[in-house]
Amino acid sequence: MSTTGIELKTRRSWLAETVELVSSMRFAISLLVILAIAAIIGTVLRQGDIMPNYVNQFGPFWYEVFAKLGLYTVYTSWWFLLILMVLIVSTSLCLIRNAPKMTRDMRSWRESVREESLRNFHHKSEWTTPLNASALAQQSALRLGHAGYKVKIVEKEHGTLVAAKKGAGNKFGYIFAHTAIIVILLGGMLDSELPIRLQQWFLGKTPYTGGGLIADVPAQHRLSVNNPTYRGNILLAEGQTGRVATIAQPSGSLLQELPFDLQLKKFHIEFYSTGMPKLFASDVLVHDRELGKTFPATIKVNEPLIYKGVAVYQSSFEDGGSRLKLTGFPMAGADARAFPIAGEVNGATELKAAGSTYSVEWSGFRPFNVENTAGNDVRAVAKGQTLNEQFAATLGKASGSAGKHAGNKDLKNVGPSVQYKLRDQTGQAKEFLNYMQPVTLEGSQVYLAGVRSSPSEAFRFLRIPADDAYSVREWMRLRAALADPALRLEAARRYAARTMAQGQKGGDAFAGQLRESAERTLGMFAGVGTPGGFVAVAQFLEKIPAAEQEKAAAVFIKMLNGVLWELWQAARAHEGLPLIEGNDTHARFLQLATNALSDSFFYGAPVYLQLDEFHEVKASVLQVTRSPGKKIVYLGCVLLIAGIFSMFYIRERRLWIWVRNGASGAHALMAMSTQRKTLDFEKEFAELAAKLPQSA
Repeated sequence: MSTTGIELKTRRSWLAETVELVSSMRFAISLLVILAIAAIIGTVLRQGDIMPNYVNQFGPFWYEVFAKLGLYTVYTSWWFLLILMVLIVSTSLCLIRNAPKMTRDMRSWRESVREESLRNFHHKSEWTTPLNASALAQQSALRLGHAGYKVKIVEKEHGTLVAAKKGAGNKFGYIFAHTAIIVILLGGMLDSELPIRLQQWFLGKTPYTGGGLIADVPAQHRLSVNNPTYRGNILLAEGQTGRVATIAQPSGSLLQELPFDLQLKKFHIEFYSTGMPKLFASDVLVHDRELGKTFPATIKVNEPLIYKGVAVYQSSFEDGGSRLKLTGFPMAGADARAFPIAGEVNGATELKAAGSTYSVEWSGFRPFNVENTAGNDVRAVAKGQTLNEQFAATLGKASGSAGKHAGNKDLKNVGPSVQYKLRDQTGQAKEFLNYMQPVTLEGSQVYLAGVRSSPSEAFRFLRIPADDAYSVREWMRLRAALADPALRLEAARRYAARTMAQGQKGGDAFAGQLRESAERTLGMFAGVGTPGGFVAVAQFLEKIPAAEQEKAAAVFIKMLNGVLWELWQAARAHEGLPLIEGNDTHARFLQLATNALSDSFFYGAPVYLQLDEFHEVKASVLQVTRSPGKKIVYLGCVLLIAGIFSMFYIRERRLWIWVRNGASGAHALMAMSTQRKTLDFEKEFAELAAKLPQSA
């Protein structure tokens, strides 16, 4: 078999060279190698991800380079489809060139051999019998037939030739394997985006980039119900009916009309003992508009609904517009008054706070959250770390299969959470993730309030300690008091009076200095003329000589803790509430509250929204596919298996016996050949060489 291609006899040398190259085996193998490399890239590099994730991973320069090369959508890029088409042409030409030759060779008996050529074979044997040539030829043909050979007797001028062959079907392996490649590639192209691309190129279909109702989308953004192949998603809330799937495109979306309507009756979700989900299922009603019939069906993961050539898979689940009730707490100024606020997931609510108007865009709600709370330090501030590092280390997400973490006792369902964006009048927004219930970290219960500036970042969590009533109100009261100059002054006065009452010497002058120091300490921590929090403390200590910094820090922290305790008491007295009892529980609360107050300066929101009540509305994400090429690919796989089996397990053997009459009887010369010389072939030759000369 030659690796060269079809050689055209033409005066156009460029045409002959092109046809020879494209139809050659070396060209087809090169294309297969390129496809393998592209498939590796498509497997290693996450496909179809959002642009910020790629920029964050590779940087702006390489993002643009990889985008130009189409590496983010390898399997639908123009060059990948072009390679597939050229490979189909190349493999077809190889098959057209070699299949007729192989077919003729399989049918051929190669009866033109001569006695002299048989003597040049490595595997040969001679014998003489008293039979005549005709009888010996018949006997040999009969014995070869019993051994599984097809036999033909050819009368020659100087004798008789017995030609035999076995395993000629070996060459079907080449034909089947190359046909399988063509069939699989055709099936793959039929199920690719090529049909949609053709409609975009020649029928004027364009992706839709706007919003609004699906019914208002123009026809040029819609694909016909007769579209031969597609893969899209449809999101249905419980009780909702849909008939249009969305096909994501790099610059927008195409709308695909389905041949039936889907109505989601109920979405089910089951959980492992760890609290992680293990089963999603959707109970749907299928309405066939053409036949006018309706029937129920249940779609589970790996158990799709297949109807009218369309397969509907359970892909994921989302929120279908859960209704939320929350309490808002101011995070700036001396105002501690809480206020109610309500919203609906996927909607927006106007919010007025700190003299400005904001829009709360409710982006998500989860009724359960399985988190890994192991090994997390309850402190929000750690020396030597940036704020992002401190926040990012607070809570590790538990992901992957539940079986992987079956023995991990630190996986806990920490309850519902709400996710929203707070957008100001300039259009700038930050995203927040707040948990409804307190989470126990290192033996203390804290409310987690996450914040991030972009979707590519991880959430950074502010940890607000829960009070005796398991709420955030005491911390909010302390935060508001810290921003109130009058209460800070009152706390400093109380601290000085308590210190003097404990036997501190120095008289009124010292008490006044102590009050001023306490007031200045609170003001510094509150951010009066400074950044606020422990950052302000650190900047203050840097101005002190290094030899005295440790001692000064201890004195400062002791005073800060004492005056914050008095600030808490003054805030409660100001509202007519009883004083807080001094014990270990309240001391621990104050320690956590101090850390949270320091971190609150970086929270970056005018309000904190705490989830109080919710009415969950589930939504199911279904993937709808039409894949007519799937059966074609299955056929190609069968042909490929048959081809590989034929090439590796069917051995072609050829055998010739030249018989002629001699002085004392008939003389026979046997020669045998095969494509692959194996031990089995050697054994078979030895058996035939011993069996054929035997007398009847």
